This record gives sequence, structure tokens and C-alpha cells, in this order.
Amino acid sequence: MHEHEQQPEGRPDSPEHQEQPNPPPRVWIASLADYNHGDLHGEWLDAAVETEELEHRIQAMLAGSSQPGAEEWAIFDYDGFGDVRLDEHETLQTVTRVARGIVEHGLVFAAWAQLHDCEADMLEHFQDAYLGSYDSRQAFAASMVEDLDIEAMLQRHLPPSIARYVSVDLEALAQDMELSGDIHFMDHLGGVWVFDPSR
Repeated sequence: MHEHEQQPEGRPDSPEHQEQPNPPPRVWIASLADYNHGDLHGEWLDAAVETEELEHRIQAMLAGSSQPGAEEWAIFDYDGFGDVRLDEHETLQTVTRVARGIVEHGLVFAAWAQLHDCEADMLEHFQDAYLGSYDSRQAFAASMVEDLDIEAMLQRHLPPSIARYVSVDLEALAQDMELSGDIHFMDHLGGVWVFDPSR
């Protein structure tokens, strides 16, 4: 959790905002030599491992092929990757990096990865960019206003008879932050994930 984060209402820290358990990211990798001969020879493999480990497991799968010299493989299916869309020839570095990020951070990491086409540099910036999960865009704007202590400022600078009529348009604030590119919102079940694109 970032040092600037608070615990306002609508954050995932309360049980009702916890993400549903996500199945462990895995890939079904098959031998192309077998496939080209009308057979399916492959295996579901845990993707949240180091790249070298996944490579080793693929080689073990290929060693069990009925086709001599089977060396080529492809990703035929995958599970537990959330919003991420994997190509059949996706690099193992990308597969394992995204999978490990999902295990560590949850499906919000998958959303971030897909937003940036799984670009390696952007994956490394996830923790800096992620500002949290909120009930809505307005809830995030409200937390910003609360952090700035706007009400106290109004009380100091305006007569009470005027201050009580002054409020921040939270919907407009959230909309303007999004349109200006200062904040990026991604909808998910039960709320929004919030990112700072500049980080």
C-alpha cells in the first residue's frame, strides 16, 4: 500500500470489497508436431513460475510426444489471466511475468497489463501507478477532497453562513481528471481501479 493512501469508505480493505478468488494462472501448451499430425498432445502448466521453470516443463511435455523430434509448441488455451489476452505464440517471459503479477496483486494487475499490451516496462511500474480500488469515480474524488481537508479550508476562509452552501462537484472533478489524463479509471465488479498514468 502506498504511503499516500488512506482507508476511505469504498476501499477493498473491507470484506465486502475483497476480490473473488482467482484461479491460479495457467496455460495449456501443446506440441505443434502432434497437432499437425491430427493429435493433441499438451499439458496444463502453472504459469506463475520463473521463465526457466516453465521452459523446463514445456520441454518435459514435448519429450512425451509421439512425434520424433517434436520441438515447436504453442499456447492453445489459458485460464486465470483476467483481462489479459495471450497470443498462441506469446513469449514465456510475458506469460510468467503477468502470471506472477496476478498471483501477487490480483486481477488488477491483469487489467494494468492488458491496458499496456503487456509491455515489460509498464508492468514494472504497476506498484507506483496503482492508487487503489474505490466504489466509484466519485468515491475516489471524495477521498482526494478529504485528503486536502477542503471543509476545514472553507471554515477558515468563509463565513459559516456561506460555507455550508459550498461543496465540490465530485462527479465533475472525477470526469475532468479522467479526461485530462491525470487519472485512469478501470471498471471492475463492485467498483473501479484507479491508476496514475504519470508514474
